[in-house]
Amino acid sequence: MKVICPQCRKEHNVDESKIPAGAKVAQCRACGHRFPLFESAAAEPEKPKTRRIGVTLSKGGVGKTTTAVSLAAGLALAGYKVLLVDTDTQGQAAYVLGMKPKAGLTELVTGELPPEETIVQARENLWLLAGGRALAGIKRLIDRKDFGGELTLVEALEPIEKDYDYVIVDTSPGWDPLTVNVLFYVYELVTPVSLEVMTLQGLVEFLKSLSSIQKYRADVTLNYILPTFLDKRIKNPDAILDKLKDLYGEYVCTPIRYNVRLSESPAYGKTIFEYAPGSHGSQDYRDLVRKITGRPELFA
Repeated sequence: MKVICPQCRKEHNVDESKIPAGAKVAQCRACGHRFPLFESAAAEPEKPKTRRIGVTLSKGGVGKTTTAVSLAAGLALAGYKVLLVDTDTQGQAAYVLGMKPKAGLTELVTGELPPEETIVQARENLWLLAGGRALAGIKRLIDRKDFGGELTLVEALEPIEKDYDYVIVDTSPGWDPLTVNVLFYVYELVTPVSLEVMTLQGLVEFLKSLSSIQKYRADVTLNYILPTFLDKRIKNPDAILDKLKDLYGEYVCTPIRYNVRLSESPAYGKTIFEYAPGSHGSQDYRDLVRKITGRPELFA
Protein backbone atom coordinates (compact mmCIF):
# COMPACT_ATOMS: atom_id res chain seq x y z
CA MET A 1 0.00 0.00 0.00
CA LYS A 2 1.31 3.44 -0.92
CA VAL A 3 0.90 6.16 1.71
CA ILE A 4 1.62 9.81 0.91
CA CYS A 5 2.38 12.32 3.66
CA PRO A 6 -0.02 15.27 3.14
CA GLN A 7 2.58 17.71 4.46
CA CYS A 8 5.90 16.91 2.76
CA ARG A 9 4.52 14.67 -0.06
CA LYS A 10 6.94 11.86 0.80
CA GLU A 11 5.73 8.49 -0.51
CA HIS A 12 5.94 5.48 1.79
CA ASN A 13 5.42 1.86 0.73
CA VAL A 14 3.69 0.14 3.65
CA ASP A 15 3.23 -3.59 4.14
CA GLU A 16 -0.45 -3.81 5.12
CA SER A 17 0.14 -7.09 6.95
CA LYS A 18 2.39 -5.26 9.42
CA ILE A 19 -0.10 -2.51 10.28
CA PRO A 20 -1.36 -3.10 13.87
CA ALA A 21 -5.05 -3.86 14.20
CA GLY A 22 -7.05 -0.70 14.77
CA ALA A 23 -4.22 1.62 13.70
CA LYS A 24 -5.65 4.85 12.33
CA VAL A 25 -2.73 7.30 12.44
CA ALA A 26 0.61 7.22 10.60
CA GLN A 27 3.73 9.32 11.16
CA CYS A 28 5.94 10.42 8.29
CA ARG A 29 9.57 9.39 8.77
CA ALA A 30 10.75 12.31 6.65
CA CYS A 31 9.03 15.25 8.37
CA GLY A 32 7.45 13.71 11.48
CA HIS A 33 3.92 14.81 10.55
CA ARG A 34 1.09 12.64 11.93
CA PHE A 35 -1.96 12.07 9.72
CA PRO A 36 -4.93 9.71 9.23
CA LEU A 37 -3.53 6.51 7.73
CA PHE A 38 -6.27 5.28 5.43
CA GLU A 39 -7.51 8.69 4.33
CA SER A 40 -4.01 9.44 3.01
CA ALA A 41 -3.96 6.18 1.07
CA ALA A 42 -7.40 6.70 -0.41
CA ALA A 43 -7.04 10.25 -1.63
CA GLU A 44 -4.31 12.82 -2.07
CA PRO A 45 -4.87 16.32 -0.69
CA GLU A 46 -5.27 19.13 -3.20
CA LYS A 47 -2.34 21.11 -1.83
CA PRO A 48 0.12 20.32 0.96
CA LYS A 49 0.21 22.69 3.88
CA THR A 50 3.05 25.12 4.36
CA ARG A 51 5.79 23.42 6.35
CA ARG A 52 6.84 25.49 9.35
CA ILE A 53 10.39 24.70 10.48
CA GLY A 54 12.23 26.34 13.36
CA VAL A 55 16.03 26.32 13.63
CA THR A 56 16.77 26.59 17.33
CA LEU A 57 18.90 25.68 20.33
CA SER A 58 19.24 27.69 23.53
CA LYS A 59 23.00 28.05 23.05
CA GLY A 60 25.03 30.30 20.81
CA GLY A 61 27.84 29.43 18.45
CA VAL A 62 26.35 26.25 17.01
CA GLY A 63 25.57 27.52 13.49
CA LYS A 64 21.85 28.35 13.82
CA THR A 65 21.82 31.31 11.43
CA THR A 66 24.16 29.60 8.96
CA THR A 67 21.85 26.59 9.00
CA ALA A 68 18.64 28.62 8.70
CA VAL A 69 19.94 30.66 5.76
CA SER A 70 21.56 27.67 4.02
CA LEU A 71 18.45 25.52 4.45
CA ALA A 72 16.18 28.27 3.14
CA ALA A 73 18.48 29.02 0.20
CA GLY A 74 18.83 25.30 -0.61
CA LEU A 75 15.07 24.80 -0.61
CA ALA A 76 14.70 27.83 -2.88
CA LEU A 77 17.29 26.37 -5.28
CA ALA A 78 15.24 23.16 -5.30
CA GLY A 79 12.27 25.16 -6.61
CA TYR A 80 10.26 25.69 -3.43
CA LYS A 81 8.89 29.07 -2.39
CA VAL A 82 10.52 29.88 0.94
CA LEU A 83 10.03 32.58 3.57
CA LEU A 84 12.96 33.03 5.97
CA VAL A 85 11.94 34.67 9.25
CA ASP A 86 14.63 36.10 11.54
CA THR A 87 13.54 36.41 15.18
CA ASP A 88 16.97 37.40 16.49
CA THR A 89 17.70 40.97 17.59
CA GLN A 90 21.12 40.71 15.91
CA GLY A 91 19.42 40.47 12.52
CA GLN A 92 22.23 38.40 11.02
CA ALA A 93 20.13 36.60 8.41
CA ALA A 94 19.92 39.80 6.35
CA TYR A 95 23.67 40.33 6.67
CA VAL A 96 24.42 36.78 5.49
CA LEU A 97 22.23 37.40 2.44
CA GLY A 98 23.89 40.76 1.73
CA MET A 99 20.74 42.79 2.38
CA LYS A 100 19.80 45.88 4.39
CA PRO A 101 15.99 45.86 4.57
CA LYS A 102 14.30 48.96 5.95
CA ALA A 103 11.56 46.98 7.72
CA GLY A 104 10.89 43.45 8.85
CA LEU A 105 9.23 41.27 11.46
CA THR A 106 8.73 44.09 13.99
CA GLU A 107 6.68 46.20 11.60
CA LEU A 108 4.63 43.18 10.52
CA VAL A 109 3.79 42.17 14.10
CA THR A 110 2.83 45.71 15.17
CA GLY A 111 0.81 46.30 12.00
CA GLU A 112 2.85 49.41 11.30
CA LEU A 113 3.40 48.25 7.71
CA PRO A 114 1.58 45.71 5.50
CA PRO A 115 3.27 42.40 4.54
CA GLU A 116 4.26 43.62 1.09
CA GLU A 117 6.38 46.37 2.70
CA THR A 118 8.01 44.15 5.33
CA ILE A 119 8.85 41.04 3.28
CA VAL A 120 11.69 41.48 0.78
CA GLN A 121 12.78 39.14 -1.96
CA ALA A 122 16.33 37.98 -1.31
CA ARG A 123 16.82 35.49 -4.14
CA GLU A 124 14.68 33.65 -6.67
CA ASN A 125 12.04 31.73 -4.66
CA LEU A 126 13.44 33.13 -1.38
CA TRP A 127 11.91 35.94 0.68
CA LEU A 128 13.13 37.45 3.96
CA LEU A 129 11.32 38.82 6.99
CA ALA A 130 14.21 40.47 8.76
CA GLY A 131 14.98 40.68 12.47
CA GLY A 132 17.07 43.31 14.24
CA ARG A 133 17.24 45.43 17.37
CA ALA A 134 13.65 46.63 17.02
CA LEU A 135 12.52 43.13 18.05
CA ALA A 136 13.34 44.06 21.64
CA GLY A 137 10.13 46.09 21.55
CA ILE A 138 8.17 43.02 20.42
CA LYS A 139 9.46 41.11 23.43
CA ARG A 140 8.12 43.86 25.69
CA LEU A 141 4.83 43.82 23.79
CA ILE A 142 4.51 40.08 24.38
CA ASP A 143 5.33 40.46 28.08
CA ARG A 144 2.63 43.12 28.51
CA LYS A 145 -0.16 40.95 27.14
CA ASP A 146 -2.47 39.57 29.83
CA PHE A 147 -3.04 36.39 27.82
CA GLY A 148 -2.20 34.96 24.40
CA GLY A 149 1.27 36.48 24.27
CA GLU A 150 2.73 33.17 23.10
CA LEU A 151 0.55 33.36 19.95
CA THR A 152 1.81 36.76 18.78
CA LEU A 153 3.94 35.25 16.03
CA VAL A 154 1.18 32.86 14.96
CA GLU A 155 -1.21 35.78 14.51
CA ALA A 156 1.33 37.64 12.36
CA LEU A 157 2.53 34.77 10.15
CA GLU A 158 -0.52 32.57 9.57
CA PRO A 159 -2.26 35.06 7.24
CA ILE A 160 0.78 35.22 4.92
CA GLU A 161 2.21 31.70 5.04
CA LYS A 162 -0.14 30.35 2.34
CA ASP A 163 2.06 31.98 -0.30
CA TYR A 164 5.02 29.75 0.60
CA ASP A 165 5.91 26.06 0.61
CA TYR A 166 8.25 26.49 3.59
CA VAL A 167 8.59 29.01 6.40
CA ILE A 168 12.04 28.71 8.01
CA VAL A 169 12.40 30.52 11.35
CA ASP A 170 15.79 31.44 12.79
CA THR A 171 15.92 32.01 16.55
CA SER A 172 18.20 33.76 18.99
CA PRO A 173 20.37 31.91 21.50
CA GLY A 174 18.88 31.64 24.96
CA TRP A 175 15.26 31.35 26.00
CA ASP A 176 13.10 34.44 25.59
CA PRO A 177 9.47 35.32 24.72
CA LEU A 178 10.19 35.26 20.98
CA THR A 179 11.71 31.78 21.18
CA VAL A 180 8.60 30.59 23.00
CA ASN A 181 6.51 32.22 20.25
CA VAL A 182 8.49 30.32 17.60
CA LEU A 183 7.75 27.03 19.38
CA PHE A 184 4.04 27.85 19.37
CA TYR A 185 4.19 28.56 15.62
CA VAL A 186 6.40 25.89 14.02
CA TYR A 187 5.65 22.18 13.73
CA GLU A 188 9.15 20.89 13.01
CA LEU A 189 12.48 21.69 14.64
CA VAL A 190 16.02 21.53 13.30
CA THR A 191 18.52 21.70 16.17
CA PRO A 192 22.14 22.37 15.22
CA VAL A 193 24.53 20.79 17.72
CA SER A 194 28.25 21.56 17.52
CA LEU A 195 30.29 18.49 18.32
CA GLU A 196 31.54 19.47 21.76
CA VAL A 197 30.58 18.36 25.25
CA MET A 198 29.11 21.68 26.40
CA THR A 199 26.70 21.75 23.47
CA LEU A 200 25.45 18.28 24.31
CA GLN A 201 24.58 19.63 27.75
CA GLY A 202 22.84 22.55 26.04
CA LEU A 203 20.80 20.09 23.98
CA VAL A 204 19.66 18.28 27.13
CA GLU A 205 18.57 21.56 28.72
CA PHE A 206 16.79 22.62 25.53
CA LEU A 207 14.86 19.34 25.41
CA LYS A 208 13.69 19.93 28.98
CA SER A 209 12.41 23.37 28.01
CA LEU A 210 10.80 21.97 24.84
CA SER A 211 9.03 19.35 26.92
CA SER A 212 7.41 22.11 29.00
CA ILE A 213 6.10 23.71 25.79
CA GLN A 214 4.78 20.38 24.48
CA LYS A 215 2.48 20.09 27.50
CA TYR A 216 0.50 22.95 25.94
CA ARG A 217 1.32 22.37 22.26
CA ALA A 218 1.97 18.77 21.34
CA ASP A 219 2.20 19.60 17.61
CA VAL A 220 5.80 20.86 17.82
CA THR A 221 8.39 18.09 17.55
CA LEU A 222 12.15 17.81 17.30
CA ASN A 223 12.62 16.16 13.91
CA TYR A 224 16.23 16.82 12.99
CA ILE A 225 19.40 17.00 15.10
CA LEU A 226 22.12 18.47 12.92
CA PRO A 227 25.74 17.92 14.05
CA THR A 228 27.86 20.93 13.06
CA PHE A 229 31.58 21.80 12.99
CA LEU A 230 32.70 18.22 12.42
CA ASP A 231 36.48 18.65 12.43
CA LYS A 232 38.68 15.57 12.15
CA ARG A 233 41.68 17.60 13.32
CA ILE A 234 40.40 17.86 16.90
CA LYS A 235 40.20 15.11 19.48
CA ASN A 236 37.22 12.75 19.68
CA PRO A 237 34.64 14.39 17.34
CA ASP A 238 33.51 10.92 16.26
CA ALA A 239 32.98 9.86 19.89
CA ILE A 240 30.56 12.75 20.44
CA LEU A 241 28.82 12.05 17.13
CA ASP A 242 28.44 8.36 18.05
CA LYS A 243 26.96 9.41 21.41
CA LEU A 244 24.40 11.57 19.60
CA LYS A 245 23.46 8.68 17.32
CA ASP A 246 23.12 6.31 20.29
CA LEU A 247 20.80 8.73 22.08
CA TYR A 248 18.74 10.07 19.18
CA GLY A 249 19.07 7.51 16.38
CA GLU A 250 17.35 8.41 13.11
CA TYR A 251 16.84 12.03 14.17
CA VAL A 252 20.58 12.69 13.68
CA CYS A 253 21.35 14.14 10.24
CA THR A 254 24.52 13.89 8.18
CA PRO A 255 27.03 16.20 9.94
CA ILE A 256 28.05 19.59 8.59
CA ARG A 257 31.82 19.41 8.27
CA TYR A 258 33.99 22.29 9.42
CA ASN A 259 34.50 24.45 6.37
CA VAL A 260 36.19 27.85 6.29
CA ARG A 261 34.05 28.82 3.27
CA LEU A 262 30.97 28.83 5.49
CA SER A 263 32.53 31.51 7.69
CA GLU A 264 33.82 33.52 4.72
CA SER A 265 30.64 33.69 2.63
CA PRO A 266 28.68 36.20 4.82
CA ALA A 267 31.39 38.82 4.29
CA TYR A 268 30.50 38.73 0.59
CA GLY A 269 26.73 38.67 1.15
CA LYS A 270 26.49 35.27 -0.50
CA THR A 271 25.03 31.92 0.48
CA ILE A 272 27.39 28.95 0.56
CA PHE A 273 25.81 27.71 -2.68
CA GLU A 274 26.78 30.97 -4.41
CA TYR A 275 30.17 31.54 -2.78
CA ALA A 276 31.62 28.01 -2.87
CA PRO A 277 29.21 25.61 -4.61
CA GLY A 278 31.77 22.79 -4.65
CA SER A 279 32.78 23.07 -0.98
CA HIS A 280 32.07 20.61 1.82
CA GLY A 281 29.67 23.14 3.35
CA SER A 282 27.63 23.35 0.16
CA GLN A 283 27.57 19.56 -0.21
CA ASP A 284 26.53 18.99 3.40
CA TYR A 285 23.69 21.51 3.34
CA ARG A 286 22.44 19.97 0.10
CA ASP A 287 22.24 16.68 2.04
CA LEU A 288 20.14 18.43 4.69
CA VAL A 289 17.74 19.75 2.03
CA ARG A 290 17.40 16.24 0.58
CA LYS A 291 16.61 14.79 4.00
CA ILE A 292 14.03 17.41 4.90
CA THR A 293 12.25 17.27 1.55
CA GLY A 294 12.49 13.48 1.34
CA ARG A 295 13.82 13.85 -2.20
CA PRO A 296 17.21 12.13 -2.59
CA GLU A 297 17.32 12.98 -6.29
CA LEU A 298 17.68 16.74 -5.71
CA PHE A 299 20.83 18.46 -7.05
CA ALA A 300 21.90 15.29 -8.85
